[in-house]
Amino acid sequence: QVQLVESGGGLVQPGVSLRLSCAASGRTVRTSARGWFRKAPGKEREFVAAIMWSFGITYYADSMKGRITISRDNAKNTVYLQIDSLKPEDTAVYYCAAGTTITSDDRNYTYWGQGTQVTVSS
Repeated sequence: QVQLVESGGGLVQPGVSLRLSCAASGRTVRTSARGWFRKAPGKEREFVAAIMWSFGITYYADSMKGRITISRDNAKNTVYLQIDSLKPEDTAVYYCAAGTTITSDDRNYTYWGQGTQVTVSS
């Protein structure tokens, strides 16, 4: 089993940056990819970004490319998602996921965290 715990969400004003964290524990050797997804009220869950753990290869959603950066800290077994220039439409629950391939398809991720709420409002 793999446990994922997200943190770093909160209420922020438009235009600021935020960095979310996803700490993994358990049998993480079975998962080589980490992804971030988000779900806004009334919308389907959507892909945000993913990273291949071993080589650091990244993959971003076109809709957010240029404002987001995914990174990892091997020593801490933690993945980060930085979102810049936050907009009200970024308001969502952000989920971390672990799988074996970086992909935008959430069906390919086996393990999920509980999510962290990000609310962008003035």
